Amino acid sequence: MVSFKLATKDQKGSPQLKPSEPKQFMPHVYVILFIFIVLASLLTYIVPAGEYERIPGPEGRTTIDPASYQTVESNPAGITDFMVAIPNGLAGAAEVVFFTLIIGGMFMVLRKTGMIEWGVSALTRRFSSKSMAVIPVLMVVFSVVCSLIGTQELSLVYIPVILPLLIALRFDSVTAVGVALVATTAGFTTGVLNPINTGLGQQLAEIPVYSGIGLRAVALILIMTTGILYVVRYARKVRQNPKLSLVYEEDAEKRKLYRKTDDAKPFQVTKRQKIAAAVTGLFFGVLIYGVLFEGWFMLEMSGLFILMGITAGLIAGLNTSQICEGFNQGFRDVLVGAIIVGIARAVAVVMEDGQIMDTIVYGLGIFVGNFPPVFSAAGMFFTQLLFNFVVPSGSGQALVTMPIMAPLADLLNMTRQTAVLAFQLGDGLGNILFPTSGYFMAALALAGVSWGKWVKFYLPLFGIWTVISIGLLVFAQLTGWS
Repeated sequence: MVSFKLATKDQKGSPQLKPSEPKQFMPHVYVILFIFIVLASLLTYIVPAGEYERIPGPEGRTTIDPASYQTVESNPAGITDFMVAIPNGLAGAAEVVFFTLIIGGMFMVLRKTGMIEWGVSALTRRFSSKSMAVIPVLMVVFSVVCSLIGTQELSLVYIPVILPLLIALRFDSVTAVGVALVATTAGFTTGVLNPINTGLGQQLAEIPVYSGIGLRAVALILIMTTGILYVVRYARKVRQNPKLSLVYEEDAEKRKLYRKTDDAKPFQVTKRQKIAAAVTGLFFGVLIYGVLFEGWFMLEMSGLFILMGITAGLIAGLNTSQICEGFNQGFRDVLVGAIIVGIARAVAVVMEDGQIMDTIVYGLGIFVGNFPPVFSAAGMFFTQLLFNFVVPSGSGQALVTMPIMAPLADLLNMTRQTAVLAFQLGDGLGNILFPTSGYFMAALALAGVSWGKWVKFYLPLFGIWTVISIGLLVFAQLTGWS
């Protein structure tokens, strides 16, 4: 229904009516997550408590015995449990929370040195005539890297680096987030040689590790290609008409900061800034080595980023007070995103403490068994996708669900290889949709993109990827892929 409001008077003094702007209402993400915590607490009174026996799994991890499920005494969430859910969530997600704060602080220090502005100025001039080519090149690199090492969290490193460049090239923050999140998700989901989902999932399913690489490579090409085309289509639309950007108003300050007129003089860089930039490059080299060969994750990367910010700042000529204030300003910029990570974790905390998580897994296994044989793999995909809401960790989801889904696949005349692929696809696609995914919400915070705006951007692509996933799984089921 169209409503009207009073506008200016006409020449005769009669008030004129004009249609009012349609109101768009999206609750704050805090509100959304709080509602989920309330619902999770209520479920502890409705869903029977149950548990599986925990046993040693691959590489010293703890997994579950699929034949050991039993109901236990109900342990519903009380007032105190509900009250401490968010603090416990923050404590449980501390690694991601502090990583988000530190990376925000470090990049603010780098901005204060002038290196970011210098780099953006140089790259903008370099790619000014072929700006659209930047997007597929970056996305292919990010996809392949993530498909090999399985670290979606690297998007938290990519976004602050590429955001200034893409804003300067007349794109927007959603484009930058799309390049990083869509690309890493495409690589992680298909996991050609991904140790976190493919390797661990196949170990738990007791099939040869990294087997079935052919279909996974096809899946990577399909999902990566559609992702690139989707992001490029949006980016081209924004470049042609900036007001079509989903974050046009939110990006106003970024446009002022990073965009220069075509006749602007090249950024003047000092010798100290050049040395600081070279040292920063060496730090990123150490980061890549640590992730690939030393098994570094967020704690190690956080420590390295602190050293990077301090070292680069001192070399570039900042004093200690300027460096500290740079970190403080960066912390403030990403604080909301860091807190969201902890609040999101509280949903799983309530369900774990109420001992209904295992019951949900048991029920989802029964749910899959009710699908027609040809669609049983698709049913397993939707089961994994739903479970991803409460356990967004790839390895955590594998350890809980694969010991059940692998033997269930035998009963459904489905290969265990197909069951692993269903897990990968269901886990991966939800990682950048559900607000309970910590690294995902932190990535949005780094770019200043709200969850609601991202969902509006991503949902059509999510639908496309879901159709592709179902097609791949039906093919695997019909051909007995192994």
